[in-house]
Parts: sequence; structure tokens; C-alpha cells
Amino acid sequence: MGVSGSGKTTVGKLLAAALGWPFYEGDAYHPAANVEKMSRGEPLTDADREPWLAALATLIRGLAADGRPAVLACSALKEAYREELRAPEVVFVWLRGDEATIRARLLARHGHFMKADLLASQLATLEEPKDAIAVDVDAPPEALVARIRAALGV
Repeated sequence: MGVSGSGKTTVGKLLAAALGWPFYEGDAYHPAANVEKMSRGEPLTDADREPWLAALATLIRGLAADGRPAVLACSALKEAYREELRAPEVVFVWLRGDEATIRARLLARHGHFMKADLLASQLATLEEPKDAIAVDVDAPPEALVARIRAALGV
């Protein structure tokens, strides 16, 4: 979890590959209207996020019911969002970084609907998790994966 540009997809894919687990990109579960709104530089509201969170919660419950581990990358910025996604098997990993670092990453990124202009709204929305593994994004992705694996004990 974390704001856009924190490395959720990059680190998530590497972590999933290292563990031999499937990777799920949370952005793929956004309704088209959400993607269009973010592409225009408009922040999402809680109402906009409801169907997205419901889809992710359904995914998580299905994986858990089948006993299938997975890595899911999604912002989960508010505690209420994390509560909707929470299950006994879920461990949140927070990729945290300073605004300047993340803004530079967003400005260098091409072909993604999430624009750097929305970073301020995401940072304002972010409620720092109390129960997540917190990993600073000040290192290469492979090092972050090693930190996460050590914290998870896998």
C-alpha cells in the first residue's frame, strides 16, 4: 500500500516472483469512470472508491477461502479502506517515501493514468497505518523486497 509512485507495482511484482505467488494490480479493478477521472487530474472521492474496494475485498476473500497466497498492490490510503480489505491472512506493507522522491518518480513515469498533480491529494488522504510493515522507498526495489521478506519471515 502507499501513494501512487511509491513503487507498489514494481516492488509487488518482484515480491510475488520471489515468493512464487500471483501478483494482482489493484488499479486494474478500478471502474472505467475512476480511471477517466484520475486521467483528468481529478482526485477520487470515497464514493468513487466504493466499487473498487468492494472488488478488491471480493478478490481477497476468494483467495483466502481457497488458501491461495498472493501479492496485491493498492493504495489503501485510509484506515477505513484497509478495514474493508482486512482479513486474518492479510498483511499490509506500507511503501512510504517523502513527497520529493515520489513526485520525481511520478514525473518520470509515462503511460500511467495517475498524474503527479494528484500526489498532494493522496498525501493529504493518507492515514498512516499503525499495523503495517513500513518500508522506506529509499533503496532499490530488490532491497525493498529483501526488507519485506525479512519482516514477513519468508
